[in-house]
Amino acid sequence: MDWNQILSDSGLAEREIAVIGALSGKSNMRASEVAKELGTTRLEAYKSLEELQDIGLVSVIADRPMRFSCPRIDKAVEHLIDIRRGQLSRIERSFNEIQSSIDKSNFVQEDTQDLENPKFTILKERVRILNRLEKMAENAEEDIVLILGKFGILPIFRGNTIQSINDAAERGVRVRILAQLDRRTIRFYRDIHGSIEVRHSDDLDAQGVVKDTSEVIQYLSSDENPVGKGKNDAALVIESSQFAESQRNLIEAIWEEAIPFETASKRYTEEKITDPLRLTLNEGSFLEKIRDVLMIEAELPEDDTPFNLEAFMASGLEISDARKKLNLGGIGSLEAFGIDITSLMRQVGNRVGQELSFSLRGVEQEIDFLNEMMDWWEHAGMGTLSYDLEPEFHIKVQFAELPEGGGLPIWALDDGIIEGALQARYPEGSEITVIREVISREPEGLHRYNLIMA
Repeated sequence: MDWNQILSDSGLAEREIAVIGALSGKSNMRASEVAKELGTTRLEAYKSLEELQDIGLVSVIADRPMRFSCPRIDKAVEHLIDIRRGQLSRIERSFNEIQSSIDKSNFVQEDTQDLENPKFTILKERVRILNRLEKMAENAEEDIVLILGKFGILPIFRGNTIQSINDAAERGVRVRILAQLDRRTIRFYRDIHGSIEVRHSDDLDAQGVVKDTSEVIQYLSSDENPVGKGKNDAALVIESSQFAESQRNLIEAIWEEAIPFETASKRYTEEKITDPLRLTLNEGSFLEKIRDVLMIEAELPEDDTPFNLEAFMASGLEISDARKKLNLGGIGSLEAFGIDITSLMRQVGNRVGQELSFSLRGVEQEIDFLNEMMDWWEHAGMGTLSYDLEPEFHIKVQFAELPEGGGLPIWALDDGIIEGALQARYPEGSEITVIREVISREPEGLHRYNLIMA
C-alpha cells in the first residue's frame, strides 16, 4: 500500500493525485509549472487545481500569476479522512431521523419484491470491484467461490480484500478459489487461510465471484497489467438467487474436473506434471456392448413370468462361461467392451509427450527443441525420426511395424508421444499449426507431422 493508493481509495482521480504529488512539500508553484511537471496542458492543470481547492486540499495566493500549494501528503490524507468522516456522520444522522419517523412495516412488501426482482449494477475501476468483493466476503453466510483466472489473485492481496476473505474462512464460511496457477502467482496461494480450497484449471481465464445463492460478480473487462491500478476494469454485479444458482451449478461442474492445488503446484515446485490423466473411451451404448459380450440375446419380458428353475440355471451357466472366456481373453476382451486400446495407448503417449515438452520448455530455439525431442525418442528405442523442408517443414515417424489384432499397440503409444510433445509446444492458436498424416500402414508404418508456420 502506498500514498497514491490511499488517495485513490479516498475518491481522488488519478490526475488529482498527480497534482498533490507535484505540490506536496514544495514552495508555491504556478499552474504552468505544475502542468510542465505532470506533462499536461495548463488548462488541465487549472481544472485539477480548482477541484482540489473545492475540497480544501489546495490553497492559492492571489498573485500575478497565481501560485498554488498543498500540505504534506500525510496531512492531505488526514484532511480527506475528516471529510469522509463528516459525510458519513451526516448520512447516518439523516438516516436515523428518517428511520425513526417511518413505520418499518412499510418496507416488508418492498423487501420481498427485491428478492424476486434481480438487480444489476455496473462497477468500474478495480478498487470499487474489490470493495464490493470485501463486502460480499463480510456478508457471506454459507460459502463464497472466487474465479480468479491467471492473475486475479494479485489484486486480492492489495488492500484489505485478502483479509476479508480470510476472515470469512475463519468464521466458518466455505471459501473456494478456482484459478489458473502460474509460476509467478503460486506463492500467493500459500498465504491464504488454511481452510480455503484451491483448484487449478488450464482452460479457465474468466474472473468472478459467487456468494451463497444470492449475489454474483462477473468481470466484463480487465486491464492487461495485473498489478496496475485497474482503471479500465469493469464488472457486472447481479443480485438474483436464480442467476446465482445457475452460476453455482456451472462452477460445480468445472470444480469437479479441476485439479487440487497441491497436485497442480508440483509443475512449478518439482518441475513435474502430476495431474490425473483422464482417458476417453469409445462412444455408443455400453449396455448393448455388455449384452453382446455376455451373450444375452433375449429381451427382458415386460410382464412377470412363472419361475423356471431349468431356464434360470441354464442362463446362469451361459453367463458364467462367457465371463470365464473374458477372464482368459487378455487385451482382446477389453476391445469386446468397446474400449479402443489403440486410442488409450495414444492418449497415454500424449501425456508422456506433454511431460517431455514441459521438461524441454527452457529450450527456446525451435530446431534445438525438435532435435532434443527426437534424440530422446530415438534413445528410448521407439523408432526412427527425421525431418524435411518439402513440401513444408515436417517430421517423419517411422515404425518397424503396425501390429493389428491381439497384440498391445505399442506403436500408438510411441506415436502419441510425438503428437503430445508437438501439441504441447505448439498449442491451438499459436504461430505454428501441427497436422498429423498417416502416410502408410503396410508393410511398415509411416506417419508425418506437418508444422505449418503462420
